Amino acid sequence: MSHFVARSIFLFFLFILNFVNIILAQRGEWQILQKSIGISAMHMQLLNNDHVIMFDRADFGPSNITLPRAQCHGDPSTTDCTAHSVGYDVLTNTIYPLNIVSDTWCSSGATLGDGTLLQSGGFGRGDRTVRTIKSCPNCDWIEFPNQLFVPRWYATNHILPNGATIVIGGRNQTNYEFLPKTNLFNMPFLVETTGNFQYVENNLYPFVFLNVDGNLFIFANNRAILFDYNANKVVRTYPIIPGGEPRNYPSTGSAVLLPLKNLELESKVEAEVLICGGTPPESYLLGFVNKTFLPALDTCARIKINDPNPTWIIEKMPMARTMGDMVILPNGDVIIINGANYGSAGWELGRTPILNPVIYHPDSPLRFEVMSPNKVPRMYHSSAVLLRDGRVLVGGSNPHEHYNFSCEFFPTELSLEAFSPPYLDSSKSGLRPTIILPSSNTRISYGSNVNVKFTVSGMFNSSLVKITMIRPAFCTHSFSMNQRMLVLTNTKMGVIPVGPTRYQVNVLAPGSANIAPPGFYMLFVVHQDIPSEGVWVQML
Repeated sequence: MSHFVARSIFLFFLFILNFVNIILAQRGEWQILQKSIGISAMHMQLLNNDHVIMFDRADFGPSNITLPRAQCHGDPSTTDCTAHSVGYDVLTNTIYPLNIVSDTWCSSGATLGDGTLLQSGGFGRGDRTVRTIKSCPNCDWIEFPNQLFVPRWYATNHILPNGATIVIGGRNQTNYEFLPKTNLFNMPFLVETTGNFQYVENNLYPFVFLNVDGNLFIFANNRAILFDYNANKVVRTYPIIPGGEPRNYPSTGSAVLLPLKNLELESKVEAEVLICGGTPPESYLLGFVNKTFLPALDTCARIKINDPNPTWIIEKMPMARTMGDMVILPNGDVIIINGANYGSAGWELGRTPILNPVIYHPDSPLRFEVMSPNKVPRMYHSSAVLLRDGRVLVGGSNPHEHYNFSCEFFPTELSLEAFSPPYLDSSKSGLRPTIILPSSNTRISYGSNVNVKFTVSGMFNSSLVKITMIRPAFCTHSFSMNQRMLVLTNTKMGVIPVGPTRYQVNVLAPGSANIAPPGFYMLFVVHQDIPSEGVWVQML
């Protein structure tokens, strides 16, 4: 056999092996839940009654779902009797209209300690409005005009340890304020990170995370600071992200605070931020002016924000992505879902949708795992949130100024889907825990012992059990505000059998609101990386 033939056979088998590996790596399952919810889900928040509140913008004409009892709004020339917000009942798979009047386009939000969604800003008549909706039967939006000091468009909200909400930045706003309303404070960091192009700040929807010391980690454009919002001062400045490319809107990468562990000693808790995707700084204007669509970034960057000498660690994704959503899963993995391969955020500025989600394993040498592809492009103005049953709810995608169902580039999408990660495969049902205690809506005090009882019907391994808590996030524009996962510490007793297939473990609740701001969390038992269905608990 000649060297050429032998080499050709070797390359052929190498190709087949790689192809098989790709096929095997495509995992998970997609399900269409609703062919149309009547609106395109630009914003999404799961509440503690297992209803998901979704809304679009309210200034571009009728939606595809009618308000009940003729709850029309607008002046006589622009009367609108359709809904621009809906609720989705996860347990019954049903949609119902909600009445929102002010314009919520590109707004922000956070859940409060009692589970209420507090939502702020937007465009036009909504840019200084605050809105609330409670997690109760038949509840609807309540709107409070002029509750913000300045217009907030593309701002970020974060719940604070004292239960208040901070609202940071937004278009033409280099400042921050609080809800309930107190004072307005300048933030020079948002001036420094504006960017080099007129009207393209590249620091909108800044990535904000509450650090375990009570300060805020704030990332905008390509830089980050640790910020003491009480004293209005920068505590720490971090290195510029390697490469210097922007990661915030309209370059639009995404970010998460990785799971917080070893919570028993608060001063030693390691906090690490992961940022993935984005586009070069000139991408928005090149697409807008020249219809030239640059490749998105194919890197993630990690930084331990409390290290004495913090540095960014760069990792390469399986594919480049902009406008992707990052959702923390109950087992501590992160799914990167939705988005495009070229272009940037903005009207019709994205090209080549990324249909395959990728699961990122923070603690595994094999960082990235490619999942089964979706059939529906989820581009600009798409969203994704974790559900209590472990699925990821996906909706939205409207790259157009108005609803457009017949355009060449990615029609407006009104459908709602769920992605089931591989841990929900039926072959793993015997390893999946079922929680007995705590019961739903149990109140948990800081630093208390929490008794968790659960069942596992199949082969049980007590050394591979962990208890996690996740705060549901407000998702819009590829960033999930207030998303937070805690890995609770077992007491010295460990996991104890208490009957056939029944087990008990005592864990320590987070010790302070710096670790877990007050509010509702989903508590999960994870066995061999397979999570139970979660139960709602309330940190007080």
